[in-house]
Amino acid sequence: MSGALSIRGLHAERGGRPVLRGVNLEVAAGEVCALMGVSGAGKSTVLRAVAALEPFTAGGIAAAGFELRPGPLPRESRLRGLRSKVGMVFQAHSLFEHLTALQNVTLAPVHALGWTRARAEQEAAELLAALGVGARAGAYPRELSGGEAQRVAIARALAPGPMVLLMDEPTSALDPARRGALGDTLRGLARQGRALLVATHDVDFARDVADRVAVLAQGALVEYGPSREVLDRPTHPATRELLRGPDPAPA
Repeated sequence: MSGALSIRGLHAERGGRPVLRGVNLEVAAGEVCALMGVSGAGKSTVLRAVAALEPFTAGGIAAAGFELRPGPLPRESRLRGLRSKVGMVFQAHSLFEHLTALQNVTLAPVHALGWTRARAEQEAAELLAALGVGARAGAYPRELSGGEAQRVAIARALAPGPMVLLMDEPTSALDPARRGALGDTLRGLARQGRALLVATHDVDFARDVADRVAVLAQGALVEYGPSREVLDRPTHPATRELLRGPDPAPA
């Protein structure tokens, strides 16, 4: 397998029902790839398989040199290498409400990677500052705006120094201005040499930010290529359905 993130022939099931059907996908270092599809297409399952949060039944995943194989998930003690190479930002941020922004960011480095608290706090403060929320280091999640919480969640995912960053519907709670700021942030992370795989249904965001777009339909990859080529000249019905957006609600 080549590329910072390589997914080959990925199959997954849930309750005996196929969820992913032979997905092949590569994301290079320095690239943002938008993983798109209507709800239920399998986007989140791909991300969770790469992050070793869900098992898969066939195929293989290589993320920055760490390989995952089909079958039950490895014990967490055997996933330390993956946790330092792959970061994930969840749709709902999933920040711990009883911890400050700084404490949320230091949690994994201290408890999973064995860093000293002083080192973790210094790295966390630098990350928060770089993402524009350094002044909010002592704030609790309930005190943060949606955009601030998003940036803290990104800092937390970046704290172990991963080369692959996964994001699940990052624009779902953001207004247009904050979507633009998030796009700038993601492009900056890609310029640092990271590979970003972003599950989204936000067509404008994908067109503006992603280098490539991969479209899933019923668990299969049906279209893949440069973002503007796929989104401006779609060839598959699933992509055209995605571009139409949801039907308007009845009056």
